Amino acid sequence: MSQRYRLPNGGRIDRSQVLDFTFNGQRYQGYQGDTLAAALLANGVDIVGRSFKYSRPRGIIAAGSEEPNAILQIGASEATQVPNVRATQQALYAGLVATSTNGWPSVNTDVMGILGKVGGKLMPPGFYYKTFMYPQSFWMTYEKYIRKAAGLGRSPLENDPDSYDYMNHHCDVLVVGAGPAGLAAALAAGRSGARVILADEQEEFGGSLLDTRETLDGQPAAEWVAKVIDELQGMPEVTLLARATVNGYHDHNFLTIHQRLTDHLGDRAPIGRVRQRMHRVRAGRVVLATGAHERPLVYGNNDVPGNMLAGAVSTYVRRYGVAPGRKLVLSTNNDHAYRVALDWHDAGLKVVAVADARHNPRGSLVEEARAKGIRILTSSAVIEARGSKHVTAARVAAIDVAAHQVTSPGEWLDCDLVATSGGYSPVVHLASHLGGKPLWRDDILGFVPGEAPQKRVCVGGVNGVFALGDALADGFEGGVRAATEAGFKAVEGVLPKVLVRPEEPTVALFQVPHDRNTARAPKQFVDQQNDVTAAAIELATREGFESVEHVKRYTALGFGTDQGKLGNINGLAIAARSLGIGIAQMGTTMFRPNYTPVTFGAVAGRHCGHLFEPVRFTALHAWHVKNGAEFEDVGQWKRPWYFPRGGEDLQAAVARECKAVRDSVGLLDASTLGKIDIQGPDAREFLNRIYTNAWTKLDVGKARYGLMCKEDGMVFDDGVTACLGDNHFLMTTTTGGAARVLQWLEIYQQTEWPELKVYFTSVTDHWATLTLSGPNSRKLLAEVTDIDLDRDAFPFMSWKEGLVGGVPARVFRISFTGELSYEVNVQANYAMGVLEQIVAAGKPYNLTPYGTETMHVLRAEKGFIIVGQDTDGSMTPDDLNMGWCVGRTKPFSWIGWRGMNREDCVRENRKQLVGLKPVDPSQWLPEGAQLVLDPKQPIPMDMVGHVTSSYASNSLGYSFAMGVVKGGLKRMGERVFSPQADGSVIEAEICASVFFDPKGERQNI
Repeated sequence: MSQRYRLPNGGRIDRSQVLDFTFNGQRYQGYQGDTLAAALLANGVDIVGRSFKYSRPRGIIAAGSEEPNAILQIGASEATQVPNVRATQQALYAGLVATSTNGWPSVNTDVMGILGKVGGKLMPPGFYYKTFMYPQSFWMTYEKYIRKAAGLGRSPLENDPDSYDYMNHHCDVLVVGAGPAGLAAALAAGRSGARVILADEQEEFGGSLLDTRETLDGQPAAEWVAKVIDELQGMPEVTLLARATVNGYHDHNFLTIHQRLTDHLGDRAPIGRVRQRMHRVRAGRVVLATGAHERPLVYGNNDVPGNMLAGAVSTYVRRYGVAPGRKLVLSTNNDHAYRVALDWHDAGLKVVAVADARHNPRGSLVEEARAKGIRILTSSAVIEARGSKHVTAARVAAIDVAAHQVTSPGEWLDCDLVATSGGYSPVVHLASHLGGKPLWRDDILGFVPGEAPQKRVCVGGVNGVFALGDALADGFEGGVRAATEAGFKAVEGVLPKVLVRPEEPTVALFQVPHDRNTARAPKQFVDQQNDVTAAAIELATREGFESVEHVKRYTALGFGTDQGKLGNINGLAIAARSLGIGIAQMGTTMFRPNYTPVTFGAVAGRHCGHLFEPVRFTALHAWHVKNGAEFEDVGQWKRPWYFPRGGEDLQAAVARECKAVRDSVGLLDASTLGKIDIQGPDAREFLNRIYTNAWTKLDVGKARYGLMCKEDGMVFDDGVTACLGDNHFLMTTTTGGAARVLQWLEIYQQTEWPELKVYFTSVTDHWATLTLSGPNSRKLLAEVTDIDLDRDAFPFMSWKEGLVGGVPARVFRISFTGELSYEVNVQANYAMGVLEQIVAAGKPYNLTPYGTETMHVLRAEKGFIIVGQDTDGSMTPDDLNMGWCVGRTKPFSWIGWRGMNREDCVRENRKQLVGLKPVDPSQWLPEGAQLVLDPKQPIPMDMVGHVTSSYASNSLGYSFAMGVVKGGLKRMGERVFSPQADGSVIEAEICASVFFDPKGERQNI
């Protein structure tokens, strides 16, 4: 298996590690360090796919993310299939299996290829719109076959065996791109002490420095890259992300980075490893060092395999030791492209000729090429390539760029590779994601980022700075600026010396003229991925599509995974010339995320890392750990679930904790409840509108329970709010609902009632809450406080200030257990000391800590709801039998009033919350179990409700449940049935939802 196009030496590959791989069923070999594209070229693979629209044979054009043709299917098994992978970005590994995404019966002999010969006439722009409009009755037939022919690649039919994850980061400076400018920027920012993330889409850092002819300080550029990477790796505040594409730039400097962690290792990730990761980064400052893409020239048959970008050819020669041909013709309009001719010559290969569109180029690279005897044809260009499945010759002719015409018959040159360069297009995609309009610069013949709201700096190629020395300086200056703007001290640095090469200006050549007009000339492709030709763009403008966005949508220019990386500028220039306007006036399309495709696995990957989601701990967490608590996650908080003793399981521990609360006194850490401080002269009025019940007459020192509804009348949170002063209230919410309730308040104050003077502050973390519940709670609390706890002096649903354990505290007499209870609120920093005093004083009372599971049992025995468990977004207050909590005579219509009075919300037979008592006390109704009236009814049975909460109760002596049943409040005493998966049926009696102490005597003692 000879790699006949592999050079005998050179490249950054490890020739000692031979890797076998398969492409379209044929076995090939490559080396460690190859990309799949490099290995295919080394083995002489010409055709890698067929074009999307015309099924023309296509070969590799580029060497990076700008590649439009080598979009392949990767995967050795059905489960590991990944569609639309760029061969230029896929590292080669042993056993890699790749196939073309289209072409039947094979990519080399595609029967659809006949369209490539006549497609321009049969399938012009707007073909689908014009052809398949009539008759309407055929639309479904059209769609079937159009969809069958469309698309690139296929989705796997089996479950993906790999794991994916994503995590959050915060940094001071994010540098996008690790080419010369990006490395210099990261170095400057890193030396300042800033937290820096450097992300680059390639396998290695260095960008163009990995294959450049230039030297830094007289040494190969790659050596400088290695030194910089070593220094950055030694900085503790710097994070380096290779194989990481920054795909989206969003509001407030929020960026997403798609990192391919193990795609280079094999078909599946190694055991215990993650395949891909999505990084979600919030950056103080962003440095865009995304560089520039070389533009191809547009000429006849420029899509035949063997037509490549000049810079890509140099990359394959110098970085991978691959020569994608034997005889080269170069067509260019700039000095920089001459390096491919020099690289090709130095590799011992034949440069047939260089066609330069400029009249008399005299730059240093041009003169070096002349000195080596390379034939240079000035005022000339390749106007047409010859070949069916590979280039066999190129026609070079003299041209007049300004007049856009051919001035000589030219000559056909035998060759198997045509390299072209039409200049460089700054990669402005990320800079445009937030709407910043790119600006056209005639001096570089490209768009650069315009003004934008982001806190970002653009450096190097994306900023139109192409010379290596200038790019390094621009990058370092940008890194210093970003770090200083982020609050760090500026640093100075000595940049490596670079040979300054005189260059002559690039001539504007976006479409090479032909001696026939565009419509009759051989196809001149602008966007090769979407088969957009120069003729198609001219046709679109003739048909009235003058807006750049309309041209894009009518022709598909810049669609798909390509996003206009290679073709956009040429396409815009052709449209502008056709309309008789300038490129600046024509403008450019706006780019959107994602910059390159992102796998669904990475988008939906499992959560990972301690920064993915904040883990919140109460001030008493260490005490809970010390006392053996098992924890559960509730709204980001770690809450004690139960406190096992002596090998107890959950059921035994909960039974003991419940008994302790009912018999004596229990301690609950309720610090996680949402707490919102509400102040302002209109605070009462605002509460009246937010809550379902009335708040106008609530006295200072009192508290009240309330429900909140959405506009549709459905309950979405509940809690107790206390009056701290005439214009001052403290609202509590459910633990998981704190953030959304605060957002709800802010939205309504700002958008619906801006005339109300009211202000909200989250104080959840400011206060720790220790809840004492049980018949002995008053006695215990009296030993550590100076507050008068007498029943008449401190009645139920009131609050007082005083000292608890010598610390200022707010004590609320509120109960979620149905027992005499006190919620002690102290400043969080003093909570541990207060807890220790309460625990010491509680020993004679058998003070028992309890967790959320016990709390759920105790509250359910009393029929207290948990929003989100006993409600599901479809329950009104009346459905919950809580009409007593609705102010039906309030002068202002509160949120949800009209919603809950809609016809559907007041109809008979709505699901209503009731109690459920199993007829057999030993049976337990599973939560979520469906309820029916007739257990013998054939499937599908008529469901009348479901169980929302279910527990075993030692206090009651039997299991019980709460559930919603259609018309349940009128069905008291009736029976319902719950069919189980094992075929058994549990029978239950509908009863009141309050099972324990229905008169509320215990909480009022």
